Amino acid sequence: MGLLRSAATISGLTLFSRITGLLRDILIAGTFGAGPLTDAFWVAFRIPNLLRRLFGEGAFSQAFVPILGQVRTEHDHEAVRRLLDHVAQVLTLVLILVTAIGILAAPWVVTAMASGMRTAAREGDFIAAVWMTRAMFPYIVCMSLVALASGVLNTWSRFAVPAFTPVLLNLSMIGACILLAPRLDTPIYALAAGVMIGGILQLLIQWMALRQLGLLPRYTTRVRHAWNDPIVRRIMRQMLPAILGVSVAQLSLLINTNIATWLTPGSVTWLSFADRLMEFPTALLGVALGTVLLPSLSAAHADQDHDRYSALLDWGLRLVLTLGLPAALGMAMLSDGLVATLFNYGAFNAHDVSQTRLAVMAYSVGLLGLLAIKILAPGFYAKQDIRTPVRIAIFVLVLTQAFNLIFVPLYAHAGLALSIGLGASVNALTLVVLLRRKNLYKPGPGWWMFTARLVPALAVLGAVLYAVNQQLDWVTLGAHPALRAAYLALTLLACMLAYFSALFLLGFRPSDFTRRRA
Repeated sequence: MGLLRSAATISGLTLFSRITGLLRDILIAGTFGAGPLTDAFWVAFRIPNLLRRLFGEGAFSQAFVPILGQVRTEHDHEAVRRLLDHVAQVLTLVLILVTAIGILAAPWVVTAMASGMRTAAREGDFIAAVWMTRAMFPYIVCMSLVALASGVLNTWSRFAVPAFTPVLLNLSMIGACILLAPRLDTPIYALAAGVMIGGILQLLIQWMALRQLGLLPRYTTRVRHAWNDPIVRRIMRQMLPAILGVSVAQLSLLINTNIATWLTPGSVTWLSFADRLMEFPTALLGVALGTVLLPSLSAAHADQDHDRYSALLDWGLRLVLTLGLPAALGMAMLSDGLVATLFNYGAFNAHDVSQTRLAVMAYSVGLLGLLAIKILAPGFYAKQDIRTPVRIAIFVLVLTQAFNLIFVPLYAHAGLALSIGLGASVNALTLVVLLRRKNLYKPGPGWWMFTARLVPALAVLGAVLYAVNQQLDWVTLGAHPALRAAYLALTLLACMLAYFSALFLLGFRPSDFTRRRA
């Protein structure tokens, strides 16, 4: 299967996941609005998500997938099984210990994450956040083991199951919101229960897929033997700088969340919903391409095929620019329509639309950088060089906080989003420069012609979006929600037709982006 087809498979399933995620957030917005208790949920939900990225899909995958691919290439099936058994045992034990500590220390964890809730006026919000943090902390056990399963399945080119399973989290939260929330004295607590149910379901589905491959981890009491496995130790050594790198990114998120709790109540929720919109292009394109590129880059590195390694990065960057630039332009110019159509119901009023729109526009500044990082960072991970992206991430963390000092006083919560976007852009640019200096990436021929063709197509797209905004008041259309949704759908269709027709007339063809997977 070609890389583009693999990426399209992941994108299609991720689109389904993001649609159910939007339905989930629309339901949350309409039911709970953007009030203090909703902020408390998002704060509590970010804590296990932060740790999931530390121990799971972030640091663990970066260290585990390249080494797993190498073991698969150089050793037999039993050696691979033995590695999976040992990694699963060590990972599970560490996660259980972290979860136990986190449940006990929840008040201090929430304080570190959202110190603005420690004021007397928000005592109830703080108590709710602590309760939900404790309820959701075991989620990291499920999701980190899901990351283990996803790494194996993706290495064996079974991309569909890992891309589909996030749907289960969204469906369980939707079910909890509809069925459980009306029965609780504090309805927002239903969302925490939905998160845990979703985590368990994701783990069950992925481990069933591992069983079909004959790769389901086998647990024993020989923990010391697993701990002393030299390959496990090697993964752990690789994870340490990866954890540091992910920690830097998550520390930035933690600081921003903390700052948001000191701003107008609702700021955390506005940022969360804006972030949900930004996840559409980052997941559909960035995550999909990063997922299929890492195994292929690892294979090219193992074969010492430097030309193929560079060509894979070049292919990914061109695809990111072709699809990422119109996505960024669309998010900026259509932010009002997107936010109003998706969230402007029930308790989520016109003021909430306006504030969320500002955050979406600010995030769009860095969308291309966020996407490019997903392509460029695997260029280092595949060579088992995690330290370089970590050093860049530390620099970007400091720079992002410097941006916060400038933009938060000017733009409040939107300033936080703008700082993240600018930091991501600097991160991506630095990765490109270093990849070139290390001769890991050499731009292929035709970049000037590629750019000359792309710019006019973007101008056509911008003209369509400008014309639509001149004609429609998206908030006023809230009186006719079905009509507003139809207008948004037609606008998106018109934008796609205009942009891709312009690309075709300018000489772009689908075959330009077709590659065979290594």
